Amino acid sequence: MLKNMFKKTYTIIDTKYKTQKKEEEPSIPQGLWRKCNKCGQPIYVEDVTNNFYVCPKCGGYFRVHAYRRIEMLIDEGSFEEWNAQMPFSNPLDFPNYEKKVQAAKERTKLDEAIVTGKGRIGGQETAFGVCDARFLMSSMGHIVGEKITRMVERATEEKLPVIIYACSGGARMQEGIVSLMQMAKTSAALKKHHEAGQLFISVLTDPTTGGVTASFAMLGDIILAEPNALIGFAGPRVIEQTIRQKLPEGFQRAEFLLEHGFVDKIVERKDQKEVLAQILRLHKREAGDTGIAQEPELAGEPLMAGNAFSMDGWQKKGNPKNKGLAEEPKTAWDTVQISRAAGRLVATDYIEAIFDDFIELHGDRYFSDDGAIVGGIASFNGMPVTVIGQQKGKNTKDNIKRNFGMPSPDGYRKALRLMKQAETFGRPVICFVDTPGAFCGLEAEERGQGEAIARNLFEMASLKVPVLSIVIGEGGSGGALAMAVANEVWMMENAIYSILSPEGFASILWKDSKKAPEAARVMKITAGDLYEKGLIEQIIPEEEPACENTLPALAKFMHRKMAEFLEKYMAMDPDEIAAQRYQRFRNI
Repeated sequence: MLKNMFKKTYTIIDTKYKTQKKEEEPSIPQGLWRKCNKCGQPIYVEDVTNNFYVCPKCGGYFRVHAYRRIEMLIDEGSFEEWNAQMPFSNPLDFPNYEKKVQAAKERTKLDEAIVTGKGRIGGQETAFGVCDARFLMSSMGHIVGEKITRMVERATEEKLPVIIYACSGGARMQEGIVSLMQMAKTSAALKKHHEAGQLFISVLTDPTTGGVTASFAMLGDIILAEPNALIGFAGPRVIEQTIRQKLPEGFQRAEFLLEHGFVDKIVERKDQKEVLAQILRLHKREAGDTGIAQEPELAGEPLMAGNAFSMDGWQKKGNPKNKGLAEEPKTAWDTVQISRAAGRLVATDYIEAIFDDFIELHGDRYFSDDGAIVGGIASFNGMPVTVIGQQKGKNTKDNIKRNFGMPSPDGYRKALRLMKQAETFGRPVICFVDTPGAFCGLEAEERGQGEAIARNLFEMASLKVPVLSIVIGEGGSGGALAMAVANEVWMMENAIYSILSPEGFASILWKDSKKAPEAARVMKITAGDLYEKGLIEQIIPEEEPACENTLPALAKFMHRKMAEFLEKYMAMDPDEIAAQRYQRFRNI
């Protein structure tokens, strides 16, 4: 196309035949090509535009103008701008400030550094604000703070979620302390919005720094970020000058914040509209609609029906290691070994099989993202739920990443953050318990392992949404209980739930860890033992030990039982839900 549109003629001498012939060479008009400021390569502007303003050669992200961002994300024709014109403010009478702002207006065709309004994303209505770095580096002065505050207040009144695309160099120096006060003002407005049970999604783009990072940008119920975005309070140059050290590669980038627990998810620009629409859908629920639909009944009777549990067909099963000995009962130690088996299903297996539209959310907002805990939001028969699981690995590499399913304080704080978020939005919580115990390393103690577990017990006791916990493998000590202060606790048939490992029990009481099989028997740690003592409400049968082949049947059974659980508890008053949970443990 370029050759056909823009051509010029030049002459070439054919040295062999000594003749001249006309050839055509493309002439590139100014503006069609640019040099990528990331990789230095020439790039065709139209290719960049069609690639969501991402360099097609190096994948570097270019900054996007506010109205272009709206065009990319908001459904066509649905955007309604709010507070488009605001009177100029110069609270310090700073010299030449008005001229500087006027020049920015003329250059960018914007009235200020943020555009606010409402529109639809994938058909879901939301209030929407987007910063534009071209306008005084999108610094937050009085007008920016006022526009954000008015948008959030109106969204609270109209019961709308809020999405803000942050991009800023921080507070606006020309407005001094008045600029600083915008941090408190925007945060206060978002607090009222949160208390009204409305969703705030913060999307961090390059750069998000200073007073914006230390206010509205980091207050999202869900915080997303663009790849490699610079995010931090003090800028890298300021930090290096202060501490006189060279910063490590990737410091203060989005990936750094994800690893350190401050970002839920990094989302590529091409996927952002779809992800935002999915999140909005999972937070939209019609009043009075539980969204619960019953699954078809499974063939045959479950091991447990109502309050009558039959040991028939359970105790008579043979040791899985000796399939030919059907008459030999399965011992408690057999169950321990099955619960720890390498091929046993893990939390993510059940999450993927039972729920739809799962979006994993990361981080505790304090220190780290613990791989031993996975959690996020999902859909169950069209109903939004929060799903959290203790996660073991499926191979050596994955087990190292997951710390063999032993959560650190950061994992428990992440789980609690997601539970409290679920309470805000009226979502039930489903927990999958599978841990040999909480991690007991030096760093876990330094970061307060005991406090983190205690805080979970304390806060879970009064959650005003239904909580269901299912022990799917090992339920080890307080590390398991921190995910099992629930309205009901269920166990897989081949799971265990105990004060500590049988080996530890034998070592402490009998000074001999080799007596672990005997310890397993006397500890009463199997599903049958705990059901007989009234400590759990359901046993999930395993005709064969849980594995990839049995997952479809197990998931179908769980799905049906979960639907019954949610139908029962979602019909209850929030205070009644919390009271039932309190009484459950009070009776033990």
